[in-house]
Amino acid sequence: MNAREKLIASCERTKSLVCIGLDIDPKRVPKICGEGIKGMFQFALKIIAATSDVAAAYKPNMGFFEALGPEGLSLLKHIISRIPPEAAIILDAKRGDIGNTSEFYARTVFDIYKADWTTVNPYLGFDSIKPFLDRKDKGAFILCLTSNPGAQDFQWLQADQVPLYLHVARKAATWNTNGNCGLVVGATYPEQISAIREAAGDMPFLIPGIGAQGGDLEKAVRFGTANFTRPAVINVSRGVLYASEGEDFDRAARAEVVGLNEIINRLKKSPA
Repeated sequence: MNAREKLIASCERTKSLVCIGLDIDPKRVPKICGEGIKGMFQFALKIIAATSDVAAAYKPNMGFFEALGPEGLSLLKHIISRIPPEAAIILDAKRGDIGNTSEFYARTVFDIYKADWTTVNPYLGFDSIKPFLDRKDKGAFILCLTSNPGAQDFQWLQADQVPLYLHVARKAATWNTNGNCGLVVGATYPEQISAIREAAGDMPFLIPGIGAQGGDLEKAVRFGTANFTRPAVINVSRGVLYASEGEDFDRAARAEVVGLNEIINRLKKSPA
């Protein structure tokens, strides 16, 4: 089973399009879990245990772990090892460098951390992404139209009267010879998702920006999946992880995911 097949199978198994972003801020870990690395580990384990049957994917963000040095990277490996093997693991690394360097980055995210997918930056062109796509059993979500305000600085620039993000989507479609390309498309720009989906064909979308960033869930789901005919996962981080700061944090996280699933499944049953 390759990364795309695993992602789709996990969505079907859990009846969910939710991806939980494991952006673990040590300052926000509930006191009941303890402090430091051990507290973060306990927090992650309880979140995973509470949601593994209702969430399709998990997306650890490397920045939160790299900032803690070697102990943080060891923590990342241990957390990933506790994610159920049938769940899709997206390691949010946002790599993108010259080809030789990218080869080593690909080894890191796929061989050391055992991710199914990672996120990559297309700014350096195809040779910077090729080492990730050469791994036919793995997948790469290419940054296309991101959810942050700074996306306006470059991604919206016009080239041949077409915004840069559409050039990225179209180019990625030509790179998808192994069927393991995906696109990162922010929910904060829902009206643009339809055009990107048309350019991208059936590539999976990773859609951040729901919750704390204010993205429109209904539009993101409908446009991102082309009314549930194309694969996509909706990433939620803070809204799930920190749904409660009390001892019930894991139950609150589960309730948040279940609530999102209910909304999405109602949309699936209702006409656009």
